[in-house]
Amino acid sequence: MIVGLGSVSTLSAGREQGVFYQPKMKFKRILLKLSGESLMGEQGYGIDSRRLESYARQIKEAVEAGVEVAIVIGGGNIFRGLSGASKGFDRVKGDQMGMLATVINSLALSSALEAIGQPAGVLTAIGMFPIGEPYSKWKAIDMLRQGKVAIISGGTGNPYFTTDTGSALRAIETEADVMLKGTRVDGVYTADPEKDPSAEKFDTISYDEILGRNLKVMDLTATALCKENSMPIYVFNMDVEGNLAKMLAGENVGTFVHP
Repeated sequence: MIVGLGSVSTLSAGREQGVFYQPKMKFKRILLKLSGESLMGEQGYGIDSRRLESYARQIKEAVEAGVEVAIVIGGGNIFRGLSGASKGFDRVKGDQMGMLATVINSLALSSALEAIGQPAGVLTAIGMFPIGEPYSKWKAIDMLRQGKVAIISGGTGNPYFTTDTGSALRAIETEADVMLKGTRVDGVYTADPEKDPSAEKFDTISYDEILGRNLKVMDLTATALCKENSMPIYVFNMDVEGNLAKMLAGENVGTFVHP
């Protein structure tokens, strides 16, 4: 269980009472991995503006509480390289199309954040100026220290790697305290809870147990990369508004994956 370091009152609760509460955050710098599939909401494809706005509000609250936020977004709401390959696309070209899908999602989130007054910038793993600046560790960290949200798109810039692996890599490179995996499921279970109602949730679990049980938290490359570099992971349901603030303030709203 995650132990909170201070008050667990959420920022939004403070605003409703006309007072700005700033609970002590458990982490100073985070890498937030967002699911492309979650971005489409109930639409079945593309970007749901309400879901996008919800994400933007939660991210802005985290920054206002003093947390440095870097983000990686998947592209599955637009195109997935693996599914393209199964339909006859060349795998490399399919993965490149998936990388472009993550750039589209990153631009959308950047726009949503700036619309509510939160500075943000898009960095791309492949050269795409002026759509986004070329990614570098130092550029991303500089943005974070300035209070900007660094949205890192394009995966690793290479085919055959998922955005989970890209997220793990960027979390390690930007020296994040934790990698947060925001999904539509509220943690890690013994089986897929959407398919198996008897699945049991873990409050905490180790990398070795994930690998030993063959749990599909992330792909094996991403899990191994986090394990080798002692990067903790926290899996939670980002689609429930307020969960990010609760998690950062110390409430147990998901599963903590530790070395």
